[in-house]
Amino acid sequence: MGTRPRERGSERSGGSHARVRDDDGAGTYRRADRDDSRAGRTGRERAEGASGASGGSPGGASGAPRASSGGASGAPRALSGASSGGSPGGASGGSSGSGEGVWGDGLIARRVDENAGAEQFAVLPSRPAASSAALMPLAYDGNLRSRLDALRELVGLSRARLDSGTLAEAGRVLDEAAARRRLSGQHTVVAIAGATGSGKSQLFNTLAGVTISETGVRRPTTAAPIACSWSDGAASLLDRLGIPGRLRRRPLQHPDSESPLRGLVLIDLPDHDSAAVQHREQVDRILALVDAVVWVVDPEKYADAVLHERYLRPMAGHAEVTLVVLNQVDRLPGEAAEQVLDDLRRLLDEDGIALGEHGEPGATVLALSALTGEGVGELRETLGQFVAERQAPARRIAADVDAAARRLRPVYVTGRRTGLSEEAREEFADRLADAVGAVAAGDAAERAWLRNANRACGTPWLRLWRWYHDRREPATGRLSPRVQADEEVTARQRVEQAVRTVSDRASAGLPVPWAQAMREAAVRGAQGLPEALDELAVRTGLPPGRPPRPGWWPVAVLGQATMTLLQVVGGLWLLGQIIGIVPPNLGVPVLLMVAGIVGGPLIEWSCRMAARGPARRYGHEAERLLREAAAGCGRARVLDPLAAELLRYREVREQYGRVTGVGTAPR
Repeated sequence: MGTRPRERGSERSGGSHARVRDDDGAGTYRRADRDDSRAGRTGRERAEGASGASGGSPGGASGAPRASSGGASGAPRALSGASSGGSPGGASGGSSGSGEGVWGDGLIARRVDENAGAEQFAVLPSRPAASSAALMPLAYDGNLRSRLDALRELVGLSRARLDSGTLAEAGRVLDEAAARRRLSGQHTVVAIAGATGSGKSQLFNTLAGVTISETGVRRPTTAAPIACSWSDGAASLLDRLGIPGRLRRRPLQHPDSESPLRGLVLIDLPDHDSAAVQHREQVDRILALVDAVVWVVDPEKYADAVLHERYLRPMAGHAEVTLVVLNQVDRLPGEAAEQVLDDLRRLLDEDGIALGEHGEPGATVLALSALTGEGVGELRETLGQFVAERQAPARRIAADVDAAARRLRPVYVTGRRTGLSEEAREEFADRLADAVGAVAAGDAAERAWLRNANRACGTPWLRLWRWYHDRREPATGRLSPRVQADEEVTARQRVEQAVRTVSDRASAGLPVPWAQAMREAAVRGAQGLPEALDELAVRTGLPPGRPPRPGWWPVAVLGQATMTLLQVVGGLWLLGQIIGIVPPNLGVPVLLMVAGIVGGPLIEWSCRMAARGPARRYGHEAERLLREAAAGCGRARVLDPLAAELLRYREVREQYGRVTGVGTAPR
């Protein structure tokens, strides 16, 4: 690479020529005439010339790029799109694939000689860049991979429960993490952001060692993001940022192998407080994609509310990939620079940004002057160490995952104990049993047992009387249709109330989306539950026919038959004595009759006492069967869906814990 000094004064009136390569990639070269009569053109025309554009065409294919003199200011400018040598392959690596050829590796740049102050042109020869296959993609460590996998699983499990807007940021982080992982891991993309007049473009040029980004008093000065890469292979990264080839530059200070900033890709952003809406949109878009950010503030706007509330405070979790630079300290007299720097640190601390002091991880805060060069060396050294670590992309993705997890916290984390207690389950079963009349069914079964015992063990005369009484009097105790309808309505209301109660208890303490999912699952299960319970009550009710008899019932029946026989024998004996057939003897027949009359009721009373226990057990068994049937129906239709929702919530809660880094282990 060589430089050719240009003469000032009257010699500037002559035109000079430079060989540049056409953007069509055909490998032909033409002459770019420089006419000093155009030295007074506007700043935008100079920027278009510097980017290789001709006649306003972004591609620059219809005309040759021009290199104009600096005009009155003599500010250095850099032009891309030139190439030395006759290789038709183009600039960076000759790759025809990913857009690497749009780089102006054969850079024509004009810069100021530090010794003589004379403006020079420097032509960078084209260097064969490493092929895309030789570039190592970004590799995430095991912990970050585990967190990304957990976030992906979390999004998948939550799609049916959360709206797309809630999961949008998490999906964006996953997409960006996957996209960044496929790109170069040897480059670190750093954006320089700041407000109007903060001097970020001047700092950008100072770091590059050549005027690339236009500076001036006109606001906004930077209309589009401009990129500068210190090594080859970053084209795909800049394609992802949407920066066209005409706005991509290369510095001139060092060859790739010697540059302390090798691997750095620096982006000069438009002003974040620009009056042009499209400028702010570009800033927001690129800030979401770069690996790190250098915020440039000045002594007048370092406390600007827009900067702190819109950018610094929301990105407090990205402190490890954030540098805050107080520029223009040369304007501050004496100790004022330290005072302003301390106040800036205080504001950053209020924003929640951890400051990387005493070796702790956090944001780096520096003071410098891009105009005088004070402190720029320290920034360059910091950037060199930052780039050499090659940890910024992974740290940025990890910070994005943290931010997404914080946004999702309200829909996953609750401070209360969740789940259905045994008490709530038992209460639900009791309500359903009450709705189907399990207690009443048990009482009816007990009465049926006792009634059967009375019929089997009662005296024949009493049984005959009851039979006659039942035949003469109409059946009583039957419910009218109106009463039955009222009972059905009441039972339905009890079922609905039981479902509402158990769903409220199950959803208590859950985040709103999951509580709503619990209530919806309970409502779906309650559909058709009253009808199912009615069917169960009929199917699981009292068995047809008489209740089973214990083994002692035949003995009791035989005893009643004996007592009846004694009464009959005693009565016939007395009748025979009255007629005169049998000799008179009142003692024996009277004794037989008294024994039969007293023994029959005594046997009936004894059987009734003995039947109470079995009758009670029979009633309890009938109640238990109906209660279990109702509980099983309610469990299958309501409790199991609620348990499934709780299990899903616990699973996503566990995945959320992995996303936040709780209990994760590298794999």
